Amino acid sequence: MWFQVDRTISKTLTQQVYEQLRQHILNGDLKTNEKLPSTRELANLLGVSRNICLDVYDQLAAEGYLIVRPKSGSFVAPGSLFQKNKVNQQINNKEQFSEAPQDMIDFKAATPAMDHFPRKIWGRLAKDVCEGSPETIFGYQSAEGILSLREEISRYIFRTRGVRSEPHQVIITSGATQALFLLTELLIQNNKLVAVEDPVTDEMRTIFSYAGASLCPIPVDDKGINPEGLSQENPPAFIFILPSHQFPMGVTLTIQRRIQLIHYARQHNCYIVEDDYDSEFTYEGTPVHSVQGLDPEKVIYVGTFSKILSPGLRIGYVVLPQDLIEPFKKMKWYTDRHHSSLEQLILTRFMSEGHFDRHIRKMKRIYKQRREALVNSLKSQFPDCVILGHAAGMHLVVEIPQVDYHQSLMNWIQKYRVKIYSVDQYSLVNNIHSNKIVLGYGSLSIEKIEEGVKRLKEAIDSYMEYTTKKRINK
Repeated sequence: MWFQVDRTISKTLTQQVYEQLRQHILNGDLKTNEKLPSTRELANLLGVSRNICLDVYDQLAAEGYLIVRPKSGSFVAPGSLFQKNKVNQQINNKEQFSEAPQDMIDFKAATPAMDHFPRKIWGRLAKDVCEGSPETIFGYQSAEGILSLREEISRYIFRTRGVRSEPHQVIITSGATQALFLLTELLIQNNKLVAVEDPVTDEMRTIFSYAGASLCPIPVDDKGINPEGLSQENPPAFIFILPSHQFPMGVTLTIQRRIQLIHYARQHNCYIVEDDYDSEFTYEGTPVHSVQGLDPEKVIYVGTFSKILSPGLRIGYVVLPQDLIEPFKKMKWYTDRHHSSLEQLILTRFMSEGHFDRHIRKMKRIYKQRREALVNSLKSQFPDCVILGHAAGMHLVVEIPQVDYHQSLMNWIQKYRVKIYSVDQYSLVNNIHSNKIVLGYGSLSIEKIEEGVKRLKEAIDSYMEYTTKKRINK
């Protein structure tokens, strides 16, 4: 046993001696029934007061680490050895050494440009709200959220998305994730089946499955989700759709299919859950109106500020039909009581003073420039590539002829310090979209976009050359 004390740090000498002795016992450096040095001997060894060692021994004895035998000394108590889980150690070591290189260019989709978050305005509003709000705002609030924010959201989504709602139908949630999880738990109580677009983001699939749902994949084509794939004999509890800018395919659901879905929901007494995660960012024409605006009693509308402002805010909302408001509020209360009142008030001010609309206009310009840079780079490096999906959102889908993105190619590409995502990894039915990739551009500068596509070209060319040589040598 050896250790020393350090008089230059903030920890007291008593705390240092206690922690190191305790660790020696837990690690097994001091064996069961092994006798410890006397307090006088240890004090001389460490150059500290004997009273410090007396206090440490008393504390360790009180906690069960030591047994004090009169006229014999202090001994390590049986059962004090703590063996660490080797499996967990191995996992932690793997995680520690599997971090991506710092210069990795990651084309992850649905990630906003967090470097453009309006920090100064948000900080000023936060200061004003904190200093100017009544004391009641620091207490418990209602589960559905602060009324002023719900009023702002109701006006905004009607003006921009055609969502028909009264403020009492709007419930504030911790992002869209909480809204979708609670909706799943609420709606599958009598029917576990949920129809989802295929492909769809893996996060959505996980949310539904974790809440206890069984997933039924419905294919997506260039017109969006195909209602013909819905079962007439075994209808789902709800149908999950991303109609404005489907993820990952990027297509817009046509009006004909929107009407078909509503007719199906009416006929089978089920709901449609509409996730509208990035419809603000449309670069050609005007944003498409919501499905909810066609039938507010059959369509549940879910929105979030994560993609517009920042995922760190964790503010989302859900617009509910009348008959679901009370049961949803009750579930929300048991989940987190209510969302941060201060953040809600800051966002209310941010919207009511016009900062929100100005921020969206600014980000539309930035994302449009980044999208154009990505399209131009792809056309330059891959002249025969096909860009799929509507010109909106923060990602696009590209198909490069004669390239199939199986796992060995994806691993090869990462060696070139660029990360891309196959559409197939978002699919419930595999090997349908294995020749398509999703490229997000929201969080990448134009320089990184151009460099990333260049690396992608080098990686694919080198892989094709490698596989050709390997085939010839066989």
